[in-house]
Amino acid sequence: MEGSPIPVLTVPTAPYEDQRPAGGGGLRRPTGLFEGQRNYLPNFIQSVLSSIDLRDRQGCTMVVGSDGRYFSRTATEIVVQMAAANGIGRLIIGQNGILSTPAVSCIIRKIKAAGGIILTASHCPGGPGGEFGVKFNVANGGPAPDVVSDKIYQISKTIEEYAICPDLRIDLSRLGRQEFDLENKFKPFRVEIVDPVDIYLNLLRTIFDFNAIKSLLTGPGQLKIRVDAMHGVMGPYVRKVLCDELGAPANSAINCVPLEDFGGQHPDPNLTYATTLLEAMKGGEYGFGAAFDADGDRYMILGQNGFFVSPSDSLAIIAANLSCIPYFRQMGVRGFGRSMPTSMALDRVAKSMKVPVYETPAGWRFFSNLMDSGRCSLCGEESFGTGSDHLREKDGLWAVLVWLSIIAARKQSVEEIVRDHWAKYGRHYYCRFDYEGLEPKATYYIMRDLEALVTDKSFIGQQFAVGSHIYSIAKTDSFEYVDPVDGTVTKKQGLRIIFSDASRLIFRLSSSSGVRATIRLYAESYERDPSGHDQEPQRAVLSPLIAIALKISQIHERTGRRGPTVIT
Repeated sequence: MEGSPIPVLTVPTAPYEDQRPAGGGGLRRPTGLFEGQRNYLPNFIQSVLSSIDLRDRQGCTMVVGSDGRYFSRTATEIVVQMAAANGIGRLIIGQNGILSTPAVSCIIRKIKAAGGIILTASHCPGGPGGEFGVKFNVANGGPAPDVVSDKIYQISKTIEEYAICPDLRIDLSRLGRQEFDLENKFKPFRVEIVDPVDIYLNLLRTIFDFNAIKSLLTGPGQLKIRVDAMHGVMGPYVRKVLCDELGAPANSAINCVPLEDFGGQHPDPNLTYATTLLEAMKGGEYGFGAAFDADGDRYMILGQNGFFVSPSDSLAIIAANLSCIPYFRQMGVRGFGRSMPTSMALDRVAKSMKVPVYETPAGWRFFSNLMDSGRCSLCGEESFGTGSDHLREKDGLWAVLVWLSIIAARKQSVEEIVRDHWAKYGRHYYCRFDYEGLEPKATYYIMRDLEALVTDKSFIGQQFAVGSHIYSIAKTDSFEYVDPVDGTVTKKQGLRIIFSDASRLIFRLSSSSGVRATIRLYAESYERDPSGHDQEPQRAVLSPLIAIALKISQIHERTGRRGPTVIT
């Protein structure tokens, strides 16, 4: 600390009407909006900081991280300057501003911070023409609950000024402590730049048998792996954990340099966008493949020859094999959670293990409450996210280490593990169609009309004939969730159509970007007979259900689309 105290300024501003967090305290918008609209980012950061009670905010510690996308460095500097001006006592920031979302959750919980700010737009593209986002995690390490998001939004609608220290400059590249004297502050403001991996790695060491995984990756008959960080935040984590710590060859890891535009690609770990990994796995050289999204909370698993493990199957298989993980052998298993659109494969495992399943709306914040109350040990979503009560976020690298632990314990390939699971529990055929970039007003009317149709009592019992298949509707509803912990009711979380053979169709509106909207269509069908486990999901099994969905929704006719943007 040198020179005169840094001044704290109060800057007049005017509110924006579109700063409602989409869920979990997150605001995701086109980068140009954050970068070009006057005070757009400071307004939202001030709203987040003001949502913390003053007595809890003064002198507290917060964590700040980013996925490294374009505008992150500028935004990190603004967050630091505003945190100092708003009375935050200490910030923990990853070196070069980099921290994965699971690592932020880990550090918040480890040091008992008041919360954290994550600069990410998840799996959305980066760069000047991409998207940017700000996400607020609360003191339990999880996404902000709806009551906090609502408070942030209310503040954002009436904001008149924000506090900032524009002359405060930090060196994000230098590990260690930096202190600053501020005007009218009795204690210096402190910033600690930390290694982005170390604290999180220490947690992983307490969960897994690293020796068993290392033997799998380095011993006789070693498993050759291929892991794609997709130029997001996970590069340093993959190299340090899988390569340096667990012995995987350095060339096992690809696209490990975080880039502001993710190499011009969607950092989205699915078959549509992780094509570099998929092609490498199809060659047969590697026995295990994985990819991560930009901020490290989502993942995809592939087996040899490109064998794809669906996220819903991955969740169920992890649940059925938790005894392979020392953490769960010690802690036990109390219950499972899945988002409503996620396939019911998990439910069959839960039934055999005699543990409850909690069906929640989409959004990790709903799982946090269950885990905090001790009801839930493992949770997952069909959108490539899985995690446990070691954190309050989904955790991609944790899921990959679980899979490697299962392979080490069972001494089987990815495909053998999946097929054994199907033989025991049956196979849930499943797919999701995303109709992205739609006009929000149009999607509102589509969903409104569809809800009126499927919730009408006369709809129950209707039959649909598609080829040789006849489907009879047994139940429909607009899904609502009553939190078993605090009784909070969350309504209108998707439309469900359940047929007499337990097949399901689900329609859900997603508008995380706030500018354009997405309608997601999910189809699920169960096959118990092992002789029926080798069919192609969309063409052979689910095409009749999809035809019914398109007929009753008229989504192609009403949007002018010929098909979905993405199929998973």
